[in-house]
Amino acid sequence: MMDSAITIKGTRDGLLIDLGAGDMAVLLTELAKLVESRKTFFRGGKVALQAGDRRLTLRDAIRLRQTLEKHDIAVWAILGTHPTTVAAAEKLGLETALSSQPPSPEPESEPEHEFIAGTGLLLKRTMRSGQSVSHAGHIVIVGDVNSGAEVIAGGDVVVWGHLRGTVHAGATGDEERCVCALDLSPIQLRIGNHIARPPEEQRRRKECQPERAFVNDGQIVAERWK
Repeated sequence: MMDSAITIKGTRDGLLIDLGAGDMAVLLTELAKLVESRKTFFRGGKVALQAGDRRLTLRDAIRLRQTLEKHDIAVWAILGTHPTTVAAAEKLGLETALSSQPPSPEPESEPEHEFIAGTGLLLKRTMRSGQSVSHAGHIVIVGDVNSGAEVIAGGDVVVWGHLRGTVHAGATGDEERCVCALDLSPIQLRIGNHIARPPEEQRRRKECQPERAFVNDGQIVAERWK
């Protein structure tokens, strides 16, 4: 990620930002640039910060949290092995281990199955209006994505069902990603920095068939998914 030691990882608990090494002032600048360039990916999200053996004072922890909060990103945990870092996190009321889950949406009325394998996230459920999921890698959803729901992935998005909500693949700017669905009828579709909004009338009249959307010659196109 350019000259920054910062990396983003997907975990069962959500997104984890690894701060790496280096001067704190440089780190804060790079962190601000990172989230600014990935607004859609991080917007409204909750993240944990991995400090490793870095010593974070209370002032450092506050500055890190404020940097992210300016971009509508909530910090729910700071992980680290240094006693000063642990103490700073506890003083801010943050978790210090991934064993505790971040605040989650209202419970589903149906069972939800989720696991992360490598860089992929699998969800076995239907996403309803108002619900959102984001992951640094690929996302596979076995179920529908209803209108008003949002899916944001750093990799590809595959929906084994109807896709009628908002979807963004390659949210880190990767234009080589794609979106596949058994019924590809999103309100808004984004791949990398490209965006497409099918007219409502076209969405209603569109024949239901498996399709794959990708970027070709600078624009999003869809083809039959075989």
